[in-house]
Amino acid sequence: MDGSTVSSRLSKEASLYVHWPYCLRRCSYCNFNKYIPRSDNNSIMTECLQRETETLLRLSQISSITSVFFGGGTPSLALPSTIAAVLETVSRHAHLSGKAEVTLEVNPTPVGMSRLEDFCHAGVNRFSIGVQSLQDEDLKTLGRDHNSQHALQTITEARRLRPGRVSVDVMFGRPKQSLESWERELSELLMVCDRHVSLYQLTLERGTQLFKQVQRGDLTMPADEVTAAMYQAARRTLHKHGFLQYEVSNFARHGAVSHHNMSYWKGRQYLGVGPGAHGRFVALGEGGVVREARTQTLEPDVWIREVQRRGHGTRRRIPLGHLGLLEEVLVMGLRMTEGITHQHWQLFSSEADLHKVFGTSMDVQELLLSGQLILDERGLRCSWDGLALLDSILPTLLLTLETQILQRERAEGG
Repeated sequence: MDGSTVSSRLSKEASLYVHWPYCLRRCSYCNFNKYIPRSDNNSIMTECLQRETETLLRLSQISSITSVFFGGGTPSLALPSTIAAVLETVSRHAHLSGKAEVTLEVNPTPVGMSRLEDFCHAGVNRFSIGVQSLQDEDLKTLGRDHNSQHALQTITEARRLRPGRVSVDVMFGRPKQSLESWERELSELLMVCDRHVSLYQLTLERGTQLFKQVQRGDLTMPADEVTAAMYQAARRTLHKHGFLQYEVSNFARHGAVSHHNMSYWKGRQYLGVGPGAHGRFVALGEGGVVREARTQTLEPDVWIREVQRRGHGTRRRIPLGHLGLLEEVLVMGLRMTEGITHQHWQLFSSEADLHKVFGTSMDVQELLLSGQLILDERGLRCSWDGLALLDSILPTLLLTLETQILQRERAEGG
């Protein structure tokens, strides 16, 4: 099946990611696209976010937005009126159900907490709170501008306003962190958190303040085997508390999964609005027939000028061929515990099913025999142990996929 057939099936709906690039300060570990605002340009950012949303909806000819996620940066620094204006623009140009998930990332500071109710009135119905740690010393090391008390108060207030729709982000593998302290901290967090937890391993990014501190020997990071044990301990603890793992880093109870993130992992279309945002969609409005990977201009001032001049700040467009699309479906789909069902794979590859692509490879057979990977009547997925080793499993699967698809294309062409 080529990109145009896929696009005809999946062309009508998409999720929307909106990037607010500003932070009050830069965390020591962060290399994300974020900036310290030099002036109050809230109104100009609001106008440009609205305009780019409108333009990308027109270019994609998307008629229904299934979920909206405001990320950053620190989107809880944006005025609630900005959030309301973007959602209004979406509703004017596409269908946005009253039940659609609208998530806002929140920095758990007193300012962030004080605005939660106003964000609810603006249309936000789910909060994702960047707790990261409940250890004040660690929060200082990470350069965060909140403490553990602020975090706990913000969780309580968010749960009061949106019960059952609050997620917390927590980070492991932090400097000097031990397995025992991590288990204690997680148990404390689970006493107050709602129905969704996202776990992230702290990674050292070149050029960050934390990277320099570790290089100088001022801080030490836990060994790889310790962080691996932390991840497995967290999975067991969360499971014990009724949280089901549904993706490598995400756990939910009572079915409170992130529908927005699920749309990424299921290979659906999404629009990316704001400086540095990424998107995946077919530009039907420009006569496009294949899905494109799109990236918006990183630097906010430059992005603003581009949006004012031509309606959007798209800096890079890469057409995804058949193989490129299947690679994304594979990499994203295997992050989910349910993996990739046969029906889901068929949406993107009707002529080569999962058994045909992966069933005959000796290298894949080894992964199946080791118990890390499962290929059966349900589809392709990682086992409990395999999910923790996904990064080492994927190269084998990607090479197998490439070999099979290229052989098939050569056979059809020859």
